Amino acid sequence: MRTTAYRYPNERLILAVTICAALAVIALTATATVCASVIFIILFVIISYNASLAHHQEILRAAQPVARRTDVRRTDVRQPMAGLGALVELGMQRIQPGPVEAYLLPSRELNAYTFGLGSPKVVVLYSALLDVMDEDEVLFILGHELGHVALGHTWLNSLVGGLAGIPSSLSAAALLTVTFLWWNRACEYSADRAGLLACGRPEKAISALVKLGAGPQAGSAQALQRAYEQIDAEDDTLMGSLNEALGTHPMLIRRIERLRQYASSGQYRRLKEQIAGGYRRAE
Repeated sequence: MRTTAYRYPNERLILAVTICAALAVIALTATATVCASVIFIILFVIISYNASLAHHQEILRAAQPVARRTDVRRTDVRQPMAGLGALVELGMQRIQPGPVEAYLLPSRELNAYTFGLGSPKVVVLYSALLDVMDEDEVLFILGHELGHVALGHTWLNSLVGGLAGIPSSLSAAALLTVTFLWWNRACEYSADRAGLLACGRPEKAISALVKLGAGPQAGSAQALQRAYEQIDAEDDTLMGSLNEALGTHPMLIRRIERLRQYASSGQYRRLKEQIAGGYRRAE
């Protein structure tokens, strides 16, 4: 004989109270977690904003502002500030990023970056770029950074970084970090497209990336050849793929491949045609 008549009279009532209490705790915990996460993100953005201001002041002390020019006719980049001012104006016309201040930072490193949560955003170009790149290559680098500004990457990076940094379990934190880096790499592909639209010459966009890979020795033909061979071999090893998955930037060879694909696309041709007037003014 199967029976449950011996069940304690209040068992079901206590079970119902227990389930309700558990759900209430889960709801309260989730609410507290959401509130704490929102507070964390707000604090992260405030800290990022203050750090950005401090960094801006540091740049002002070490770098030279690039005066924009309304005359965008081609100038000799061997006259660095005059030529760079015209290139900045040209890049601004083509990419339309909004208010931006450009600075030239004395350095032997080949690099450029942008930062800022408020307006204007700041683009910093390292002076060594002008030593090894022609003006179309510099325009690609500049357009890449202006693309980050135009697409909102400079402030989204702080916001999404705050989301990725929310205190969580080890596995959840790892997942958030990996997806954040995935987004970072997608941003680089987008900015490369902006750089290509800024210079309008796929071969120059690619040569600029190769020179970035070569580093300070980019002025040497042998160094460029070695750099391209190394770049071409990046995706041949598991370690290369792993380094990319844990990095903010895609492999240079993948960026080159994506640029070639985009340069042959209908969208690139349409967008290039829309800013064709800007290309004619530069000639």
